[in-house]
Amino acid sequence: MSDFPPEKPDHELEPSSSRSAKALGKAVARFDLDGHDLPPSPAPSSPRNGKRYALATELVYTEGSDQYNASSTPIYQSATFKQTSGGGGGEYDYTRSGNPTRTHLERHLAKIMGAERALVVSSGMGALDVITRLLRPGDEVVTGDDLYGGTNRLLKYLATNGDIIVHHVDTTKPESVQRVLGPKTAMVLLETPTNPLIKIVDIPAIASAAHEANPKALVAVDNTMLSPLLQNPLELGADIVYESGTKYLSGHHDLMAGVLAVNDSAIGEKLYFTINASGCGLAPFDSWLLMRGIKTLKVRMEQQQSNAQRIAEFLEAHGFKVRYPGLKSHPQYDLHNSMARGAGAVLSFETGSIQVSERIVEAAKLWAISVSFGCVNSLISMPCRMSHASIDAATRKERALPEDIIRLCVGIEDVDDLIDDLSRALVLAGAVNITPGGFHAADLGTPPKKDTLSNDVF
Repeated sequence: MSDFPPEKPDHELEPSSSRSAKALGKAVARFDLDGHDLPPSPAPSSPRNGKRYALATELVYTEGSDQYNASSTPIYQSATFKQTSGGGGGEYDYTRSGNPTRTHLERHLAKIMGAERALVVSSGMGALDVITRLLRPGDEVVTGDDLYGGTNRLLKYLATNGDIIVHHVDTTKPESVQRVLGPKTAMVLLETPTNPLIKIVDIPAIASAAHEANPKALVAVDNTMLSPLLQNPLELGADIVYESGTKYLSGHHDLMAGVLAVNDSAIGEKLYFTINASGCGLAPFDSWLLMRGIKTLKVRMEQQQSNAQRIAEFLEAHGFKVRYPGLKSHPQYDLHNSMARGAGAVLSFETGSIQVSERIVEAAKLWAISVSFGCVNSLISMPCRMSHASIDAATRKERALPEDIIRLCVGIEDVDDLIDDLSRALVLAGAVNITPGGFHAADLGTPPKKDTLSNDVF
């Protein structure tokens, strides 16, 4: 006797397309706006059942389906998954398309970002690359004049090679954005606070104007500087939020990751299509590391933000021009606080001399000279020499990016130690005049600057 079940008559055979759809056990197939058949993706990212807790609790609390009820999400370090039949049958088949560890992270991120769906990729710039693949030749992008160097580089490449028209404007002034919006505007790309000039962008006003100019326009916001703990751009009118998970979400600079979040499932499927097609989804081990880092986001960010406030006040009290939205002297202090729940932990200041700034950076001991931010360690850098060096000098001058500007990315160390180390660096660099009563920023012969309460300064 045969061990195989008897064959069914032809009229009882299920169509192969139906069998395939059931075997995949994933999202219902549908076409994207360009008529492409979208691949299946793991189940929706954001289960909304049960009680919603305060964000501090949600960061730590996760629900999983591990068969052994592991307290820590298991790492499914597998490229492939066995199927139950020749036509498939499992929720996962190939890690490029989906992995249980990655899906657990994405569902958790969707929850804390207030999103319908979240997706994770191999870097923050990878996230932006996925977003810009929504663009088509002839589309117009409106963005800021104070951008992260990598963002500027990618947009320049698209303008040069992809026939994408990019408008760089002062996004702190909604009227400047309004002037270049039109029916061909396909995307508005925003950063707030900007990096390193710490300018604040009115997300609700610009999102409203963009959608009025073209209802199909997508507003994408880079929320890396604040993280979901301090700001939720999706609640402010953005269509897409993206972040470098390398920064605050991870917190330890031991992984590279990018995060995308949306509330429109159709946009989510289009983004997933690119991730699956290009293979840039976050690896299982990095997904596990990022999940672990997210759980301590609140305690890290609160300490970093508290330290940053003290350091910003210290520098301002000693006569330096400081850019930090936690200072009431910041011209957009009220606007920032209308959108965000805190000022973050990145600030910048100027000395009036490139050479003095270089000496300060090199004299610091606790402050490591490094690009990036969001780490538990405090970092110091000159953006024009490092993170923004890919922007040519002429463009930096045109955008009023001071060559002497120093960026401080504040960590969780003892704040008095950080201030003491910074004071020592200022003295050794000759950035201050010392008097019996203390010290004050030295007049290094630069032209007088405008009133710090003017928007033009920032």
